Amino acid sequence: MDYSIRTIRADEWEKTREIRLAALQDPVAHLAFLDTYEDAVERPDAFWQDRAEGGSETGGGKVRQLVAEAPDGSWAGTITLLVERPSDEVRFGEAAKVDQTHIVGVYVRPEARGTGVIDALFRAGVEWSWTLPDPAIARVRLYVHEENARAAAFYRRFGFVATGESVAMPGDEGALELEYELVRPS
Repeated sequence: MDYSIRTIRADEWEKTREIRLAALQDPVAHLAFLDTYEDAVERPDAFWQDRAEGGSETGGGKVRQLVAEAPDGSWAGTITLLVERPSDEVRFGEAAKVDQTHIVGVYVRPEARGTGVIDALFRAGVEWSWTLPDPAIARVRLYVHEENARAAAFYRRFGFVATGESVAMPGDEGALELEYELVRPS
């Protein structure tokens, strides 16, 4: 794998926007994201600037966006982690029962799939989660659409297990988002 994994910088809002728009055009975007290309492309620059700032090292620590960067500076993939504490407002799914991070916004460009990019992004995201102090993170969770078999297979291979919890898919109450978790090692 010829990519470096790093946290985005606040001034990289244009690249943040570009990779999100690419993700929302993926054939399984309707299963993987709670957003649409049509909505995202209409958002003003200020939205993307705030998003990049929030996911950067200078963004306050509640969100971290990591990217897989090629030697030419292009981004091959991304993953975002939200810090969730039991006292926090619920963003999606069930309220946090323990201190945890929540993986969202996972995307790898088609040409980088099968190269180890996704494994490297997840390793970096989980490692970052385990470094968070006061109090320590007990688990990393994510939700996957019940029909997104490719993503679910990767999550299981990486070590995530289904918790048995699920929530209705926003906008499609007949579909479920299944919760998976990776518990902090003792």
